[in-house]
Amino acid sequence: MLNVEIRRPRTEDINELHKFFKTVIIDTFNKEGIGDQLDDLQAEIESKRAYLTEDLASDGKNRFFLLALVREKIIGTIEYGAASDLICKCTDNAIKELHEVGTVFVHPDYQRMGVGNLLLENMYRTLRDKGISEFCLDSGYARAQNIWKKKFGEPAYLLEDYWGEGYHHMIWRVKCEGEI
Repeated sequence: MLNVEIRRPRTEDINELHKFFKTVIIDTFNKEGIGDQLDDLQAEIESKRAYLTEDLASDGKNRFFLLALVREKIIGTIEYGAASDLICKCTDNAIKELHEVGTVFVHPDYQRMGVGNLLLENMYRTLRDKGISEFCLDSGYARAQNIWKKKFGEPAYLLEDYWGEGYHHMIWRVKCEGEI
């Protein structure tokens, strides 16, 4: 079992996190067969960097990240904040009051080792401690969608062919109950 440390980000983590986002997002796009969509890839990287900036600037009030580290190397991230514009638009604002959990990334070398579950368990605890009993989560990545369906069941919203033929977008409502 990995000896994983979970903690909040620090200013000195910014450069490593920027590299981490780039590595994981490029890997994800390639595994999804969309690695050639460079504008979308860059936009995804920039959105994660902006979320991190928002977290650090607000001391976790607007966005709230947790990091997973092994031997002081960042191997995973998770964050929560306001529901994205995409979620609000796709649900006709039906769940705009919910917090969104996102940026659930695990370095390719550490995937399928329980790091994502550990991050999710810590996020559940964080949300419950803040009095948050339900959140939303979305994904347009088929591999991630399969993971979320196993954990949370069928999505509350299925947007077929949202990203093109055969590329769906899914949105879940999740209660912060029990353990992962």
